[in-house]
Amino acid sequence: MTTETFLFDTYALVELMNDNPNYTKYASQDIIVNDFIFCEFCYQLLKAGEKNSEEYLGEIEESIVYPSPKILKEAMNFRYKNKTKKMSMTDCISYIMAGNLGIKFLTGDKEFKGMEGVEFVK
Repeated sequence: MTTETFLFDTYALVELMNDNPNYTKYASQDIIVNDFIFCEFCYQLLKAGEKNSEEYLGEIEESIVYPSPKILKEAMNFRYKNKTKKMSMTDCISYIMAGNLGIKFLTGDKEFKGMEGVEFVK
């Protein structure tokens, strides 16, 4: 099986952690997250009272890539142009960042279904 790199959103990380069978094949892929996704994932683990949170965070911490100011500006422009879809700031940054890195954005967020550069999995 060929390894591919994806920028995982928080939804994808949570589904992978919860052993969603639709995400099983992504467990062996290369993961990239940004610091915004990392923060959201930390919060989700706290909210869920996850006992293994440090283990999960440690596994993805080395996968953090920081977006440049150029990407942040481009992402806010994208968010503004798509404001009727009510996309989160984090998801817009992640989507634009994935495109700039030449990889797919892995998400289950319905707002991104069918968009170019998105691997949509529920």
